[in-house]
Amino acid sequence: MLCMSSLPDPSRSSSSPPASVRPYRPDDSSALYDICVRTAHVGGDSRHLYPDPDLLPSLFAAPYAALEPELTFVLDDGRGRAVGYVLGTADTPAFVRAFRDVWLPPLAGRYPKPAGPARTPTDEMIGLLHWPERMVLPGLSGYPAHLHIDLLPSHQGQGHGRALMHTFLRALHRRGVGAVHLSMVTANTGARAFYDRLGFHVIAVPDPGPLTYLGRSTEVPAEAARP
Repeated sequence: MLCMSSLPDPSRSSSSPPASVRPYRPDDSSALYDICVRTAHVGGDSRHLYPDPDLLPSLFAAPYAALEPELTFVLDDGRGRAVGYVLGTADTPAFVRAFRDVWLPPLAGRYPKPAGPARTPTDEMIGLLHWPERMVLPGLSGYPAHLHIDLLPSHQGQGHGRALMHTFLRALHRRGVGAVHLSMVTANTGARAFYDRLGFHVIAVPDPGPLTYLGRSTEVPAEAARP
């Protein structure tokens, strides 16, 4: 999954307020779900693969906003609507414990654990929902934080993704967290180019499957533009 700059969206009139990054608010919840669904399939729309629109957000977006809202930021389109987000955790093992103990129990009835091998994309995602410990890998111990960042196509390529990322990195750095990681589908070459430009590097982990793990320091150069 991919991707605040103060640059205005060229698709809007010159009189419209510019897009900017701000902290997440509870009334952003529906937009958060929508952004996740519309960017979850190799950076594109996932609705043709997952009939339940709440499933993927329940894995990759909503638990972070619920468990660590202070590390959840959105790109506001200038009219109060979130069109992108960056979210994550400062401590992956602690987040995994909270996911299992707090986040998962209310969802277990709606998404019961599959009894056998996954037969559909939905089965695969429900299996991941019941296995939060997959997020803790030995090769990632030096990168305790992790993140997800997604941006609607209408606001990509304008510097907003970089500004979202810098906002998140600064928030981690203020907490004394030195490094962060993320995982991405290896086939998503557009996302990989974005992360490369932001200074992420490959982290070697055993048996990564279709994923690539990337990491970097949380330090942001002083000359980097602030939101």
